[in-house]
Amino acid sequence: MAQSTQEILEGLAEIVNEETGIDTASVELDKSFTDDLDIDSLSMMTIVVNAEEKFNVRIPDDEVKNLKTVRDAVDFIAAAQG
Repeated sequence: MAQSTQEILEGLAEIVNEETGIDTASVELDKSFTDDLDIDSLSMMTIVVNAEEKFNVRIPDDEVKNLKTVRDAVDFIAAAQG
């Protein structure tokens, strides 16, 4: 079953928090992973792997570079759950 944008955002925020210690309230749709949240590529890969498991989706490596903002990731997950 596809989840709502809010449910995906909350789940993603939990993953980001576990990996980086960033407060879940700081993980907002308009935030950039690198510029606003200061997430490096290694942490991003861990976040992607954990998101794949949590949301039961596949995020190809060549798509990861397109996930610049939290909204990009949420939209990708929502579409992948279809």
